[in-house]
Amino acid sequence: MTLLWKILLGILLIGRLGQGQDLLEEDLEKIAVDEGAEEGGEEVEEPEGPWTDVSQPDDRQPCAMWMGGVPGTPGHSGKPGRDGRDGHDGPRGEKGDKGNPGLKGAHGDSALSYHSAFSVGLKELVPATNVPIRFNKFFYNDQHHYDDVSGKFRCILPGVYFFTYHLTVYTKDAKVGLYKNDKAIMFTYDQYQESNVDQASGSVILRLEAEDEVWLQVYGDESFGGVYADNTNDSTFSGFLLYPAIPIPAQRR
Repeated sequence: MTLLWKILLGILLIGRLGQGQDLLEEDLEKIAVDEGAEEGGEEVEEPEGPWTDVSQPDDRQPCAMWMGGVPGTPGHSGKPGRDGRDGHDGPRGEKGDKGNPGLKGAHGDSALSYHSAFSVGLKELVPATNVPIRFNKFFYNDQHHYDDVSGKFRCILPGVYFFTYHLTVYTKDAKVGLYKNDKAIMFTYDQYQESNVDQASGSVILRLEAEDEVWLQVYGDESFGGVYADNTNDSTFSGFLLYPAIPIPAQRR
């Protein structure tokens, strides 16, 4: 077996030496060809490849391929974009310091500062009809808004008023009207009963403006003039302001 391996190894070495000799001969032939070409003055063309010199511009190409142009004019600004969606609420902040008290406001007008009231009565039988009854017995008239000379209440403070009357009827029938500015607002009628002392009454709420007048008077002829009064029987007429019509600038806003 050792002899066989030696033979094979020798064959392989001889083959490799032959290949090396062939290669050496090819290199020598190439060198000879190159030298002959140089002596004959022939130029050897360089191989073309991706490293070809392109530093010089090609006149056959457009100038845009090798010359930079003048910068263009900037374009117009675009339209503003749409508003983005609302973000999520942030965390709740800490409680701030307590503020200082504000200045005290001006003193406003109060309905309690407006007063208008009266309460009057008769001392005797009404002497005439179809004219204001002149009440001459005063229970209250501090503002002097009831005039005993004319027998009329004159409105000084515009607002809403309550009026009421309680009359003693004696000797004959009584028919009384409550008037506002020469216009009858309501009537009260009582038919007298022989040997009896009757009572008649009425009440109403009215809105009045400044200078309006309110009064009572017997309506009709003397046969309806039975409104009576003496030391033990009274006939009274009263009225008072419920609430004033406060001007707008004076009202609280």
